Amino acid sequence: MAMHHKKILLSAIALGATLQGAAAFARDLKSCKEPAAGSNEAPLISPPRGNVVTGTGRLQFYSAPSVRCAMRGVFVVPGDSLVSYAETDDGWVSVMYVSPKNSVTGWVRGDRLRDTGTMGPAQ
Repeated sequence: MAMHHKKILLSAIALGATLQGAAAFARDLKSCKEPAAGSNEAPLISPPRGNVVTGTGRLQFYSAPSVRCAMRGVFVVPGDSLVSYAETDDGWVSVMYVSPKNSVTGWVRGDRLRDTGTMGPAQ
């Protein structure tokens, strides 16, 4: 086989693998349904709690409480403050991060959060 044909074949194989990976990622995102805050699956934290991120490195945000549901490029770092609203039995916490430039809501692993106090009256 000529060198040119080998390059085309390898490019086609690589493209196929990339498209297959993208399709799997899209399937995973469709299955990312967050539980309703206040449901049995994610009881409310009442009143909402203030938290600070601890540990080292980035704390990844997720669109739902599952490692398959990572929000690409969305994370907080140690020292960042969050407000928590709900928590699952297996340690996922529904949070909001607010900065002067943006805000984001999502789910994080609760083992990296330190409680700093309540954010309002009990509901």
